[in-house]
Amino acid sequence: MDINTAKKLIRKYAPGISPVILREMTSRRYYEMQNDILFKKEPDERDRTPLRSADNRVPSAYYPLLIDQKAAYMFTYPPLFDTGSAETNERVARTLGEEFPRVCKQLCKQASFAGIAWLHYWADGGEFRVTVIPGSQVIPVYDETGEQPELVIRMYERELDDEKRHVIYEIWDNRTCAYFSRSVSDAGLAGLRPLPVYDVLEGVDAERHVYRHDFGAPPFIPFANNDRRSDDLARVKGLIDTYDKIYNGFADDLEDIQEVIMVLTGYSGTDLAGFLENLKKYKTVKIDDGEGGVSTLNIDIPVEAREKMLELTEKAIFTQGQGVDPDPQKFGGVSGVALQFLYSLLELKAGDMQTEFSAGFSRLVREICRFYALPCGGLIEQTWTRNCVRNDGELAEIAVKSAGLVSRETLLRNHPFVENAEAEMKRLACGDRNHL
Repeated sequence: MDINTAKKLIRKYAPGISPVILREMTSRRYYEMQNDILFKKEPDERDRTPLRSADNRVPSAYYPLLIDQKAAYMFTYPPLFDTGSAETNERVARTLGEEFPRVCKQLCKQASFAGIAWLHYWADGGEFRVTVIPGSQVIPVYDETGEQPELVIRMYERELDDEKRHVIYEIWDNRTCAYFSRSVSDAGLAGLRPLPVYDVLEGVDAERHVYRHDFGAPPFIPFANNDRRSDDLARVKGLIDTYDKIYNGFADDLEDIQEVIMVLTGYSGTDLAGFLENLKKYKTVKIDDGEGGVSTLNIDIPVEAREKMLELTEKAIFTQGQGVDPDPQKFGGVSGVALQFLYSLLELKAGDMQTEFSAGFSRLVREICRFYALPCGGLIEQTWTRNCVRNDGELAEIAVKSAGLVSRETLLRNHPFVENAEAEMKRLACGDRNHL
């Protein structure tokens, strides 16, 4: 790809990624507890009052809690794939490896931050490799159907051999990837140059900045947060900011109320220092006869109103953020359907993501099968397991009562003690009684 074509593509499509970058930056900031309360404007000197000196800025941790809840709920036990062939299933599992649960959680969090995350795959020494790419780095250009990207521009920063920060552009099509770079300090694309691709990548041709692949499509798989591709922060940011303001305002009042401000009337001393010294030494203050007096200014704190507002705001955060309130009082003595009800909102959010992720995982499995020339026909069955508080006794009892009504494999897939139904079937077939 020549430099002029690259500039034309970047100018045309790069601005479209700006909203995704903004969403991801704000979401990441709140996930790292860098809430807006930390960056509120300092009051002007003329706006300051003697009664208001405290300035607490304690960020709440509701957003990271909601994100971690969803990631742990959905991907502590990553989905299992059944292609209809035991040999293919084993090869797929071995390719995904022990890092697959971590990859799933990264996809979940990245998609929650930006509304979408991408899984990039490539060939490495005859092996199939994958990595998670943030949504803010990938600019897809879709075909007429709007389903499959026909071109992908990846844009990110890194330090090159000249020890300067550069913006790297990777332009992927169905067969090649062209690499370009420009210095961060350059204005616009005037300084765009081809970036040599070193021999760490297979398929580098004589152009030195072009990598050739054999995937037949840009090797990027989208994983959307939901069908709207919206982030999770949008639902709760206003509520979190409100909670932070009320909480820190409450803390400011409690801190300020400890400072007693004295009002002196008709004080006959020489200066304020003398007043404080006499008060400390003699526990008395000399004032003018008939006209003097000492009083104090106090701050009235509407405690009940603030407590109620904090309670209502916290409840709204978990309701609109579709999470589970971890308050132990809400779990006491709860089981069965009532326990499932506590997870109903989180399950709605998880189900929305699962619908989008299932399509991405199916494509990933098919790409692995194609790469290793494995049989993979028909529908790929996916088994998802939620990680939540549950009554294992009730589930085991249901499994026992269902024996003879459903297949043995179905019972094993839904039994609370079984993590891998295929492995358990093999143990049973070999007469292994360690499962008892």
